[in-house]
Amino acid sequence: MTQENKDFTFLHFIVLIWGFTAILGVLIDLPSVEMVFFRTLIASLGLAVLIAARKKSFNYRFGKHFPITLGTGVLIAAHWILFFLSARVSNVSVCLAGMATCSLWTSFLEPLTTRKKIKSFEVLLSVLAFVGIVIIFNVEFDYFLGLILAIISAFIAALFTVINGNLTKKEDPFVITFYEMVGATVAIAIFFPFYLMLDGVTELALSPTISDWGYLLILGLMCTVYAYSYSVKLMQRLSAFSINLTVNLEPIYGIIMALIFFPEDEKMTPGFYFGTGLILTSVLIYPLLNRRYKRKALGTDNLR
Repeated sequence: MTQENKDFTFLHFIVLIWGFTAILGVLIDLPSVEMVFFRTLIASLGLAVLIAARKKSFNYRFGKHFPITLGTGVLIAAHWILFFLSARVSNVSVCLAGMATCSLWTSFLEPLTTRKKIKSFEVLLSVLAFVGIVIIFNVEFDYFLGLILAIISAFIAALFTVINGNLTKKEDPFVITFYEMVGATVAIAIFFPFYLMLDGVTELALSPTISDWGYLLILGLMCTVYAYSYSVKLMQRLSAFSINLTVNLEPIYGIIMALIFFPEDEKMTPGFYFGTGLILTSVLIYPLLNRRYKRKALGTDNLR
């Protein structure tokens, strides 16, 4: 197995873990903002222990990249809050399906930051995934708000994935993730006073139940410290687009698990599953087209 195939296999395992996060978001009784606060706090502490145990340095080149890293943490916090809120106002399946637009946003954002030419096949595959989203939207109109929140969350995810793709070329992935989680935690803490001004919010829910603590530890350690950190590390070898397109499988994995955990709430129309089928097709076709693109580019280089 080539290194690229190993990376993609491991990436699929990470995406499977991420598919479980929406389910955890429904199982945890805390509101979305407080849930993400505890997730990033636990992740920060977990990463601090991991970095210290591996005898790695917390040193960071405190230049222009450090504020960008902290700012990326703010984007991550916003992404997760909208993600969990989407699952709450709709259901797990609609939330995860909306997240599949991430590849569409990435196909435009990544070339803008890397100054590379937009690949036509990436745009076409993104459009295919987006058509799947449109079909889902048409057959599940009752979940309009949840789908819109998920799509906004997907755009933010595409943005910070592209940023991380650049940061990993300059800093250690685990140290990057640590400071991003710190940035996210601090940002939410600063947001709390404004959060209390919103209609319907009378107090902060900062006293998780015992069961909530169990789910939060899984969310913070397994789904964040482990899965997110290693996804950042994979960005050293895989493009942001290929990662986000593979993440489109998250709805597939998540929907299957949601049907197991919430069989009554997750029964969808045939059109919904047809739309997710288009998303799956775009993911499976991408590695083949990308490999063909690389071979063609290599052949052109040899002619020179």
